[in-house]
Amino acid sequence: MSVRERKERERAVRERLIVATARELAEQRGWDAVTTRRLAERIEYSQPVLYGHFRGKREIIGAVALQGAAEMATALRTAVSAADGPRARVTALARAYLEFADRNPAVYDAMFRLDGGLAFAREDTPAPLKDAFAALLENLDEAAGDGVHPGLFAEVFWAALHGLASLTRAGRLPRGEAGRRVELLVDRLAVI
Repeated sequence: MSVRERKERERAVRERLIVATARELAEQRGWDAVTTRRLAERIEYSQPVLYGHFRGKREIIGAVALQGAAEMATALRTAVSAADGPRARVTALARAYLEFADRNPAVYDAMFRLDGGLAFAREDTPAPLKDAFAALLENLDEAAGDGVHPGLFAEVFWAALHGLASLTRAGRLPRGEAGRRVELLVDRLAVI
């Protein structure tokens, strides 16, 4: 292995460590607790080393969001693969989305609430974000019904799931009714 390859590998390891540490700290104490000073202390590198990888907290949030989008896409596809039939797939998709948001609140915030400098619904949208939306879209095309564009239906379904996730997390909706809310959402929106 050349010196250049070793340095690139070490750089990638440091970058993963920064992202993992930021994510862990955000999940434990919230994003306000994630500072370059605190990250530098935790990973035992200087702040300039962090700035050599990320220009600041915004880019770190973006990196966590991209990682989260990839994980969400996998979780959605895994849940749907075990379901039998179109209605069961849509229900499994909705439940998996809400479970992901509930299990990973800081990651979910990085993906949808905080400014990570990422473009959505544009040509320059990063691949992991496009793939997370594709994981929704590919399982909702049948549920859209005749005359409804599948992409538009996926956006509305996603917005409903995001609202449920956000309101439940904020304590505005009781957690005990989550299953019934998913059933109602699927019953009212999905034409299957």
